Amino acid sequence: MDVVSKTLNRFKRERNLVINHQRIRKIENSLEDKLNAPQGSPVLFFNASTRLSGLSQNAGFSLITSLAVRHLGIPVIHLVCRRGVSHCVLGTNRSQTQKAPPCAECIRTSKILFNPSIVEFLDYQEDISIKNAIDSLVLKDLILFKYQGFPVGQLILPSLRWILRRHNLFDDENTRYLAREYILSTWSLKCHFLEILKKHNPRAVVVFNGIFYPEAMLRWVAQQKGIPVYSHEVGMLPLSAFFTEKEATAYPVDVDANFQLTEEQEIHLNAFLEKRHQGKFVTAGVQFWPTIESLDSSFKQIFNKFDSVVPIFTNVVFDTSQSHANTVFEHMFTWLDLVLEIIKVYPKTLFVIRAHPDELRPGKGSQETVADWIKKNAVDQLDNVVFIPPDKYVSSYELIHQAKFVMVYNSTIGLEASIMGKAVLCAGKARYTQIPTVFFPKNQQEYRKTLKEFLNVEKIYHPDEYRQNARRVFYSQLFRASLPFDEFLENDGVWQGYVRLKKNKKDALSPKHSDVLRVILNGIIDHQPFIRDL
Repeated sequence: MDVVSKTLNRFKRERNLVINHQRIRKIENSLEDKLNAPQGSPVLFFNASTRLSGLSQNAGFSLITSLAVRHLGIPVIHLVCRRGVSHCVLGTNRSQTQKAPPCAECIRTSKILFNPSIVEFLDYQEDISIKNAIDSLVLKDLILFKYQGFPVGQLILPSLRWILRRHNLFDDENTRYLAREYILSTWSLKCHFLEILKKHNPRAVVVFNGIFYPEAMLRWVAQQKGIPVYSHEVGMLPLSAFFTEKEATAYPVDVDANFQLTEEQEIHLNAFLEKRHQGKFVTAGVQFWPTIESLDSSFKQIFNKFDSVVPIFTNVVFDTSQSHANTVFEHMFTWLDLVLEIIKVYPKTLFVIRAHPDELRPGKGSQETVADWIKKNAVDQLDNVVFIPPDKYVSSYELIHQAKFVMVYNSTIGLEASIMGKAVLCAGKARYTQIPTVFFPKNQQEYRKTLKEFLNVEKIYHPDEYRQNARRVFYSQLFRASLPFDEFLENDGVWQGYVRLKKNKKDALSPKHSDVLRVILNGIIDHQPFIRDL
């Protein structure tokens, strides 16, 4: 990016901050009569791991929700980091781990977004006894470290993996340094959280994600006190949020046994799937598929040399969803190691290994990739393997059409393949394995047995129940559990995944005028499911 573009973007970001500040204050002024006499215990909001500067989608979801709670006359407290940790997740510099995070920028943004009268600031207090206890520990012991019954090491592990962009961590000084600082920061937050919970006795806590260590610690402490905790993540539709009383990154959408798609809903889902097959979809503000290419003649020539084709769809190994997926296998590469053993025994089957496009996302590129695994294990030397790297936009759906069956770890493409009528062998717990949608073996021995059976039989029976269930699950995830905020937020025009507030009428935040806010507020205040009845 040239100097002129950088200057222009900086100007746009500053303008968006001003716009957000003005619109937030306008909303607060319109609610003045309700804000002067709030009723009952407050709702606590905390989302330190979703933005440094500007307003990310998740920060926007949290902000609008907090304003809607206040619209009901219920008090709100925002927990705001004010150099409250030595190293936050987003502020960690992977190549210079000891570099201080950009606290001044973050604090400035917080002052713009939050009314100081409803803020509890979090400041960092180092515990010298913990510092001495962990100072000489190796990485394994740091991850297993507990203090006064709190599994501090386990709470920081997903954050370490996410920021270092890998599942298998190196036991080097950079990684140990981050682990130590995250542990010290987590404990400092824990002490603050206990004081705040005692002071305010909140009726509920709302956190972003619930997996990154600051929010994970608040979730842990609040649950130990019996306080309801709700986490949120981006939904599957543009500018939509997913709220749950469970773990948001697992996307635990319950599909009622009585829920069946109407004819209108079937048409709606089909229209969405058609666009998705063309790559016309956005997730978390990111369009992963700038284009989708058809299988060319060279692919078809390769296919003709084999008895059958089996596509293998991988995931990003450090993603926060993976901690939920790793139930049968330790992690995705453990699964791939087993698959490689089988590949070598079936030379007449072509295995097409497809890397996830998010492995190469700018600024978030994986440091432990499927391409690395391919090279390390000389998989590219096998005649019956084709590898599609993350920057090649060959149609996954055309691959599925060619497939004898489909293999996935926990990718959403497994759900779509089942809808397309293909048998899917799933290796990780996924967003859709809570009811029968795919074949999901219970352990590695059963997985190996099922895989061999699929490869040996001429045709695999795909129960229609799986296909129908897959449609019910996908529709529920898309249109019932993904709660759109596009009435209140719009893309900020500078950063992917960042937003600004829209101009709204005075009563826009009332649950009487917003079906989405009614669902969310009923969930937070009355513990109802965060599901729209559509």
